[in-house]
Amino acid sequence: MYNKLGRYVLMGIFILSALVSLYHQQHQLAAISGLLFCFILWSHFKHSSVLLASKYFKNSDYDRAEKILNEVDNPDRLAKGRRGFYEFMRANIALKREDYETAEHHFQISSRFPLGGKNDKAYVLIHLANLALRKKDGARALTYTEKAKELATSSRSLEIITNIEQEAKKLAN
Repeated sequence: MYNKLGRYVLMGIFILSALVSLYHQQHQLAAISGLLFCFILWSHFKHSSVLLASKYFKNSDYDRAEKILNEVDNPDRLAKGRRGFYEFMRANIALKREDYETAEHHFQISSRFPLGGKNDKAYVLIHLANLALRKKDGARALTYTEKAKELATSSRSLEIITNIEQEAKKLAN
């Protein structure tokens, strides 16, 4: 759970350790240092700082979470599980800032990736339905709520879906 700079420092330490080990003809230690460097490099591309950002996100420190998420150079390289959470956090931060277009964009991407469970995916669809209601698109909101109903497991999410359906039906009529 390191930020970008922390991972670069670790990679530097492992490279330096490998070079010193080679200088002292400790090939096994050099190989271990090389493997650790490769692991940190792989982690940098596949997991990045998403886990660290989620820590701040859960504590409602959205500015810091966004700063950490901005360290991800190319979200397409993230592992599928991390990409879903990355997009989910981006969408919620945009929603908090009332940037509804950006939020919808990130929720759309998040809906294509695995999240924690079915109920989490249902909440993504609930957010999309809410954003469709904001745009006065009742038919689209109903489509999202139908999909969300299939995934929802908690009574709270089912209650929210029912409320959105009632509002969407009013718009459709």
